[in-house]
Parts: sequence; structure tokens; C-alpha cells
Amino acid sequence: MGKSSILCCAVIALAAPAYAQVELKTYADRDGYIDVQKLTCAQLANTFQEDADYLTAWYSGWYNGLAKKHMMEVNRAKALEHEVIVHCKANRDKKVIEAIDVVFKAYRAEKGIKIKQ
Repeated sequence: MGKSSILCCAVIALAAPAYAQVELKTYADRDGYIDVQKLTCAQLANTFQEDADYLTAWYSGWYNGLAKKHMMEVNRAKALEHEVIVHCKANRDKKVIEAIDVVFKAYRAEKGIKIKQ
């Protein structure tokens, strides 16, 4: 690796904000519950990856249950989970449910999927 590449990597690393990762349970109330409708993107982005994976799987089940859908396409779920986390890292002030809405709407628009109302 050349000196300019090393310097570039060092500048990027120093310029990027550092956030401490915490366990998902950090955001629970005193009884151990997390209000998933109030959870922020910053909180999701600050959790450990396995906690973010767990939480996004929970959201997927919640939304699919509301839609009375009982099937999951694993690769699509993982890809959309990744997109939600990416969106949350870029929009830390938003709620996770808002990020899910943005990502799902973009996915449906890209695929030409219409929602029955």
C-alpha cells in the first residue's frame, strides 16, 4: 500500500464519527421492554451486529404478521435488513420504523410491487 493510500485511510478513519457499540438491552425500560416504535436509528446503529440482526428479524416478523404473511425469502430479508441499517447509519435522527418504511417503499417501487389496500 502506498503512502498516499495509507494517509487517505487514516484521514477517513479520523474524520468518521466513532460511536460505542452497546447491547440492545441498553435501550430497554426498567422492566426490560423496548418500545420498538420509538427506537431510533442511532440506537439501532449503535448496537452490536448480532443485536441489530435480531431486532431487524423481529421487525420483519412483526410487519409480516400485520400483513398476514407467513413466508420469508431469506436472501431478500437479509438484503433489506442491510439496507435498513445503512439507512439508519445515514439518518441517525429518524426512528427505525421510519427507516423500514423508506427502504420498503423504495424496494417495492424498484420491483413494481403494488400494495393492496
